[in-house]
Amino acid sequence: MSTFKAPKGTYDLIPPDSAKFLAVREAISAPLRNSGYGYIETPGFESVDLFARGVGESTDIVTKEMYAFETKGGDKLALRPEGTASVLRAALEANLHKAGNLPVKLWYSGSYYRYERPQKGRYRHFSQVGAEAIGAEDPALDAELIILADQAYRSLGLSDFRILLNSLGDKECRPVYRAALQDFLRGLDLDEDTLRRAEINPLRVLDDKRESVQKQLGDAPLLRDYLCDACKTYHEEVRELITAAGVSFEDDPKLVRGLDYYTRTTFEFVHDGLGSQSAVGGGGRYDGLSEMIGGPALPSVGWALGVDRTVLALEAEGVELELPSTTSVFAVPLGEEARRVLFAKVTELRKVGIAADFSYGAKGLKGAMKNANRSGARYTIVAGERDLAEGVVQLKDMESGEQAAVGVNEIVAELEARLG
Repeated sequence: MSTFKAPKGTYDLIPPDSAKFLAVREAISAPLRNSGYGYIETPGFESVDLFARGVGESTDIVTKEMYAFETKGGDKLALRPEGTASVLRAALEANLHKAGNLPVKLWYSGSYYRYERPQKGRYRHFSQVGAEAIGAEDPALDAELIILADQAYRSLGLSDFRILLNSLGDKECRPVYRAALQDFLRGLDLDEDTLRRAEINPLRVLDDKRESVQKQLGDAPLLRDYLCDACKTYHEEVRELITAAGVSFEDDPKLVRGLDYYTRTTFEFVHDGLGSQSAVGGGGRYDGLSEMIGGPALPSVGWALGVDRTVLALEAEGVELELPSTTSVFAVPLGEEARRVLFAKVTELRKVGIAADFSYGAKGLKGAMKNANRSGARYTIVAGERDLAEGVVQLKDMESGEQAAVGVNEIVAELEARLG
């Protein structure tokens, strides 16, 4: 037993389960790569101020959940709790928005960190795939991202998820709603922290998961009743484009999401098989975030989908992913000359794209064949001194049990033909 264990609220990805996570990341990113999104990778930590300004100083993420620290040089940094602010910062720093091709379309994959109470589906270290379209205000862009996420989930075989959709208005109409909501909240029986939050960002109170709070919000004013004509028209076009694409969604007038930077379109993907942690992903439009972090006006939209929770959703639906075998061919040498010859053949097989492995450690035939079985290989190559003297190796089909002699110099071509 090791002296050390993974920190509380974290996990290790270990074969064979890690293959599921890789497959989920691949499936989520595939529609993005086919739609003009380029890959971006940002540091695992950023300035604390980047998240305080962008995510919002009143959010739980900034006030309670961020891993913040001061470096030896006096810099105040934080492990990234989400991806959008970092990606936008990187795009601005590299002047991608000045290249003349807007929107700038980016996708990313990585680990994020929040100090939360660990439970199934909620970790202190978690994995997401995200997408951002920076620098264009167009309902078609909002619809595109929702459709691509739906496509990604369905390609994995998921069907029991729902898309919740709402509009949060803009700088013209949201202040009017904000004032009306604050008036309503002041009349409720709320604790001091919640009342303080209501004064800073009352929409965050709507996102409060406590039953004692939710019971009092039944008659709260709804943002949809305060939307200006421009926001109504914008939202209706998003709805029409999604519907025309055959993507089902539910209007949720109380959906606000947990970050301060959202405007207009906001959406969430939920899976009812995950219990209290039902959100598997979400996102929305954030037209003012660039200005919040010191950049020019760049209307943008994006989402992040949780890899961990998507895997849990697949398990909840009983979906078994078709994962490629890590090994197609396993080589078993019997003797030193066979080790030299078969190792060379394994190298050749790998060069032509065939997944091949080798029996290391000078095991006997029985032990080596056990390893071959465990590897999941479709074929095993066995060779001893007598085989090599005749210029052949023994090729065994691990499914049928059939075995045949194949010329040493023909084995690579034979396996290429059999494995397609």
